[in-house]
Amino acid sequence: MIHNESIVSNKKKIIVLGSGPNRIGQGIEFDYCCVHGLLAIKECGFEAIMINCNPETVSTDFDMADKLYFEPVYWEHIYEIIEHEKPDGVIVQLGGQTALKISQKLHEKGIPIIGTSFDNMDIAEDRGRFSDLLKELEIPYPEYGTAHDVDEAIAVANKVGYPVLVRPSYVIGGQRMRIVINDDEVEKAVVSLLKHIPGNKILIDHFLDRCQEAEVDAIYDGEQIHIMGVMEHIEPAGIHSGDSHAMLPAFNLTPLVVTTMEHYALKIAKALNIKGLINIQFAIKDGHVFVIEANPRASRTTPFIAKAYQIPYLNIATRIMLGVNKLSDFTYEKKLTGFAIKEPVFSFDKFPGVNKELGPEMKSTGEAIRFIKDLRDPYFRQLYKDRSMYLSK
Repeated sequence: MIHNESIVSNKKKIIVLGSGPNRIGQGIEFDYCCVHGLLAIKECGFEAIMINCNPETVSTDFDMADKLYFEPVYWEHIYEIIEHEKPDGVIVQLGGQTALKISQKLHEKGIPIIGTSFDNMDIAEDRGRFSDLLKELEIPYPEYGTAHDVDEAIAVANKVGYPVLVRPSYVIGGQRMRIVINDDEVEKAVVSLLKHIPGNKILIDHFLDRCQEAEVDAIYDGEQIHIMGVMEHIEPAGIHSGDSHAMLPAFNLTPLVVTTMEHYALKIAKALNIKGLINIQFAIKDGHVFVIEANPRASRTTPFIAKAYQIPYLNIATRIMLGVNKLSDFTYEKKLTGFAIKEPVFSFDKFPGVNKELGPEMKSTGEAIRFIKDLRDPYFRQLYKDRSMYLSK
């Protein structure tokens, strides 16, 4: 006789999907998001249910959620739990790309997704649909085209102009993204991509070489936007945001550029009807701001900003998703004197045969935070010197 030890309560329930085992491209940062999301759910009077399978994380501590399912974050496992618990909704914004990829299955089964709808998240995730939206909003973006095979990809690359960024949709940590400069390299990149991710639509972007990169993390409640932070990358564009050092707040962007980024963030959040978190990445070339991509979820920099400014942004965002609060219900006193630098952490010593050259595919396994009083700090000056040497090559 089979005994089910999971007793279903009569309370309203919210399920949070975690990010699964830590891996290169998606790490421990999302556990912070899930933990603070669970706390907010309980504070709002719901039963908080966690689905995750990583023993190294706080979100899987037995006393963190009201109920923990230590299961793989795969659809088959999740669906059985949902059928058993019958939750009021599922949160996918806090568990990184792994959780976000489950949203299509949830939508197809009619299971409520808390916060931003599946279709609007899909627009942001589908590179082609997102670029079409940017065109409609009259927001600058790199020229692009889509392809399904090598011949189409080469034709698109010649149309948008080299160098180009070859990338798939719906991937973690820039997986299989490549910057290429001719037809032969396009062919190699596309063959490799289709071998490892068969059937995936390929996006070919014109790559904006030798430009600044920055990103905005924000919360939108359907009416108002709150910019959590504007972070400027120290390394130039072409290196994955997870592998870049980044400064909070921005140190070398003009007020006009920062205002433009914030304006574009508002237009995109409004068009996508975001309810909760969004991260938008930008390239700045010759004073012009281009949108590279948008992530309709918590980014790996959201916990960094929350810690640097000492504001419980994940708690606030979760309450917005649940519809319990509006942004106007909160006050935001940013407690940061000077600057905070995001430092990527690499584990190359554990993988001696791995190519250590950085590019659009993420290789870091974590991040640290360093506080500096001003831009005269020796550590920052060395980082900026290294950046200048990179650009001069």
